[in-house]
Amino acid sequence: MVNKLEHRLFAPTHMKTGRFRKHLLAVSLTMAIGGFACRPGFSQEGASSTPKVQQVPLPQSAGSVEAQQSTAGSAGSASSVNTLNSTIQVSGSYAGSIPDPKAPQGLLTLTIADAVHRGLQFNLGGVTANISVRQARAQRLAAVSQMLPNIYGTLTETSAKVDLQTLGLTASAFGGGLAVPTTVGPFHYYTALGNVSEDLSLTALHNIRQSEASLQAARMSTAGARELIVLAVAGTYLRVIANKANVVSQEAQVKQAEASYKLADAQYQAGTKNVIDSNKSLVELRTQQQRLSALRGDLLKETMQLARLIGLPAGQQLSLSEDLPLQVPEARPVEEEIKIALDERPDLKAARLRLKAADEARRASKAEYLPSLTVNGDYGLEGVNPNKGVAAYQVSAGLNIHIFDSGRVRADVDQANAVFSQFQAQYEDLKGAVDLDVRQAYVDLQVAAEQMKVARENRQLAAETLTQSVDRFASGVTNSVEVVQSQETVAAAEQDYISTLFSLNLSRISLAKATGQAEQFIPNMLKGN
Repeated sequence: MVNKLEHRLFAPTHMKTGRFRKHLLAVSLTMAIGGFACRPGFSQEGASSTPKVQQVPLPQSAGSVEAQQSTAGSAGSASSVNTLNSTIQVSGSYAGSIPDPKAPQGLLTLTIADAVHRGLQFNLGGVTANISVRQARAQRLAAVSQMLPNIYGTLTETSAKVDLQTLGLTASAFGGGLAVPTTVGPFHYYTALGNVSEDLSLTALHNIRQSEASLQAARMSTAGARELIVLAVAGTYLRVIANKANVVSQEAQVKQAEASYKLADAQYQAGTKNVIDSNKSLVELRTQQQRLSALRGDLLKETMQLARLIGLPAGQQLSLSEDLPLQVPEARPVEEEIKIALDERPDLKAARLRLKAADEARRASKAEYLPSLTVNGDYGLEGVNPNKGVAAYQVSAGLNIHIFDSGRVRADVDQANAVFSQFQAQYEDLKGAVDLDVRQAYVDLQVAAEQMKVARENRQLAAETLTQSVDRFASGVTNSVEVVQSQETVAAAEQDYISTLFSLNLSRISLAKATGQAEQFIPNMLKGN
């Protein structure tokens, strides 16, 4: 190339002296060095210059669903016997939903299976869990991309004038025998290159495995979120129909109190009873009416809460087509339930997968001590203009060997070990928590089944006692105090019966959730009721 350039520039002038040949050689070398310094091919070291988005972090949204069973004294009861008081607590994202864009107008009839289906579709807890899976999938894709080639193109147009003295190219640098110019240029050239880079390491391989385990854990967490949604919707559904039963029962109590008042007032008007009997009967009637008003308000609010959980407007009119089942099949032995829970609980599976991901991260940190391979290359056209371009390429491969990094890798290893130990401890703790959940749900179910027998008998006895008291009052054997007391006993017995029936069925779904089978069991639990 130098000989051709020398012939082209100096042949017409017949300057063949050694001085000008050395001068030409210096100019050619300096131009070649300057042009190579300006060449963009390897200045990027294989890294793409494309812009990268700065992601918005996802909001942290958490919540819980708990079925709780406790004991409480019967309201209005003269006895000190404690009865079951069960509640379903829904908080955080599980208490909300996204609106159904096709929500029906007017009255909507729902079965428990319909409510659960809508909850799984629109409850905010499930939506958030699905988004977490998408994020984990994106993180896995990012990890895989570290092992795949990075290919991109560059198109540059360069205009340059190089100061050779700043590069150390002076006459003294060539032994003083060359006349080196002070500057070279201006000169122009373009490049159109395809670039490829590849980084291979065991750390990247373990990162892929870690991201895959994290993705599977996120999917299991989504399955766990679905279990919580089923528990939240089904528990709220049961609470609504229990409150509906309370309203129906209280309406009967109001009618009974009204009949007692009319009888007492008629006897007072006839002069056979004192005014105090009429007044006490009236007070009892007003008391029963107040309870009915409060129960109707509770029913309305619980119905709104159910609508809120399943993506319906709070003002949506709902009609629940099923009732609380009066008979509950016996559960399997507790040890069998625990074995099923240890095999099926989604949160335990997710914890196991997170532990696996932490182990892969630990392996990835240790692999940072091992050599890694880097390959970079480009191929394309270069020239003074597109019509005079020539093919050009560069390829390089490097083996990066760990020697000393001031403890950076050691810090990564220590941190990964600490995270692994934390996940391991959480996994072992969760196994104990699963065992406890099943045993507590099993105890709740057994207690509710036992108290159900007593509540059914008390309900029947209270009704018989009230009938006898009304007959005695009508015959003039007793006064209205006995009737009022009997009415209060009936009201308390009815409330205990419905509350215990609700607790029994809530214990069923709590046990199903504790064993990881809520989504399979609950939608069919009320069929035929």
